[in-house]
Amino acid sequence: MSNNTAKQFKESRVDLRISQEQKDLLETAASLKGLSLSAYLLSNSLEAARKDIESYEKLVLSDKDRDLFLSLIENPPEPNQNLKSAMKIFKDKYKG
Repeated sequence: MSNNTAKQFKESRVDLRISQEQKDLLETAASLKGLSLSAYLLSNSLEAARKDIESYEKLVLSDKDRDLFLSLIENPPEPNQNLKSAMKIFKDKYKG
């Protein structure tokens, strides 16, 4: 946990119910890192949360898919009837 995070005012609380075996395991891991159980859980949870958010927000394409995407951006197909209908509905609904 960074010093910046440690200095922030803590106003929220999270409660967690776990088995004694799970708690013992976490306490052992925290002790090996020289951290309190709370600091250990917070540090690891924040790191996992950042990774989860990054993987959700990041799109990785194969070279083939990337090339297809860029090609469609540069040379978009003509709108089909479904798209034309959807555009008309949108314009009618949000006509300002």
